[in-house]
Amino acid sequence: MEIKDTESAFRWIINILQKHDIPFQIKGGFASRLYGVKRDLADIDISIPENRYDDLIPYVKEYIVYGPEQYKDDEWDLKLMTLTYKDQDIDLAGAYEKKNFDKTNQKWVHTPHNLDNSVYMDIYGLNVPVITKEDLIAYKKLILRDVDIFDIEALSK
Repeated sequence: MEIKDTESAFRWIINILQKHDIPFQIKGGFASRLYGVKRDLADIDISIPENRYDDLIPYVKEYIVYGPEQYKDDEWDLKLMTLTYKDQDIDLAGAYEKKNFDKTNQKWVHTPHNLDNSVYMDIYGLNVPVITKEDLIAYKKLILRDVDIFDIEALSK
């Protein structure tokens, strides 16, 4: 069994995205950690435009464990591709044609990511776009899983 290597996986996927001019934004738990939340990392969450999966597949096909295809569960309805690189999962989610289940109002809502509304952070020596703290909190307030409630409390301090 390989040991999870988040830094190598992050550098690998970001280099591919940048080399092929695929717009992206770091989000989810990885973004929460960048803003100071202290918890274990499940995966690296990245949003990309839905029409760019085909440009990406030739460079990642041997690491694909899911998709790209429509994915729906209790929180998300979106196009998704999951990769595993050096035992680190990477979720590449569609940025624009996505819905989240608003747990408070008990309904599905269209929740596109604005890839242009990012803050740039240096992560492992790479300057990358990250979801804004405000957008991250707003998104987590919709789905309200236990981990999201934890992140919201930590991000709001």
